[in-house]
Amino acid sequence: MTTVSSSTAASAQSNSATSQSGLMANYELFLSILTTQIQNQDPLDPMDSAEYTNQLVQYSNVEQSIQQNKSLESIIATLESNQSMSYVSYIGNEVTADASTTTLSGSQASWAYDINEDATGTFEIRNSSGAVVYSGDADLSAGSGTFNWNGQTDNGGQAVDGLYTIAFDVKDASSRPETVTTSVKGIVDSVDWSSGEAILKVGGSEIPVSSVTSVSSPS
Repeated sequence: MTTVSSSTAASAQSNSATSQSGLMANYELFLSILTTQIQNQDPLDPMDSAEYTNQLVQYSNVEQSIQQNKSLESIIATLESNQSMSYVSYIGNEVTADASTTTLSGSQASWAYDINEDATGTFEIRNSSGAVVYSGDADLSAGSGTFNWNGQTDNGGQAVDGLYTIAFDVKDASSRPETVTTSVKGIVDSVDWSSGEAILKVGGSEIPVSSVTSVSSPS
């Protein structure tokens, strides 16, 4: 099932509504002041025409800002809708992606990896802001494997659900650096955008769209 969240669009609309509310308040206040000023001006010493013109220009600018704000809100909503539809097009296609980033959900996260030789070293897990939340020793066996993480952080706390990236620094028995490959390949079953970023469901894996390196028709 494809899930497309409107959280980003809703946020944009909320910000737009707030800005529009502020503009309307300024608009109405300006109109009230200008009207009062005209009604109470001295007939023998009326408002300077240049100053009056300047105030009318300001009045026009405020009105234009309100209209531009409405137009931008409409454009943002359209872009969000088009972007959502582009994500849906991944369904049924085969993707290859960098799987170093995965989703922590319910205190569970896992990374599928491949490595040519047995290797030992260290690993770091970073959050979406790039900060290291957990690190430790790694002991990887040659071939394919799965690295699991329960969301525990270095300070003993529990990491919040979200996207996390793992990086390995390991060497083989001869102290030669070994590359740990975390790419994944498979057919996209569904797309989930409820977190604000499109996540592709490939088998049992969750892959951010930003990690996709290629897309092709299934063979």
